[in-house]
Amino acid sequence: MGPVRFSINVTLDGCYDHTAMVADADLHRNATESLQRADALLFGRVTYQMMEEGWRSPDPALPEWTLPFARTISAAKKYVVSSTLEELDWNAEVVNGDLGEVVDRLRRAHPGGIFVGGAQLAQALTERRLIDEYEIVVHPRLAGHGPTLFAGLSSHVDLDLAERGELSSGAVVLRYTTRR
Repeated sequence: MGPVRFSINVTLDGCYDHTAMVADADLHRNATESLQRADALLFGRVTYQMMEEGWRSPDPALPEWTLPFARTISAAKKYVVSSTLEELDWNAEVVNGDLGEVVDRLRRAHPGGIFVGGAQLAQALTERRLIDEYEIVVHPRLAGHGPTLFAGLSSHVDLDLAERGELSSGAVVLRYTTRR
């Protein structure tokens, strides 16, 4: 069964507001590689709608280095956890019900792994111990505001550092596996 991997960008003070990050070619390259490590993407509704708005038909004024990310996310099979959406396109389908059952079904269907996007969904999956790997890209910036990652988690989750790297911006990519 494929691993469930969560990836997110945060500022040094833990803010995951995407407008607080500095996007550059190296960050997009890393994000594209993260998406390519999975057979499918699992998003919450808000994250899916934000990604669809930004990447389904990317603004032609965006830099050329954003195109590999746009092509990769557009081509990927996407699942969206939602109780309000009924039908989707953009190579996506709605999933709902028990998260554990949904994740088990997706793991079996996608042995190369599932990429999770969305902080609220990741929190719900973390509460159920359903995420195998966490990739946190820590940007060298203090946002001074929230939202902050995993605020209100009911209990701690122990992780093992699997890999670390640095992007040209000074952002640090930290990859952890869940200690079982």
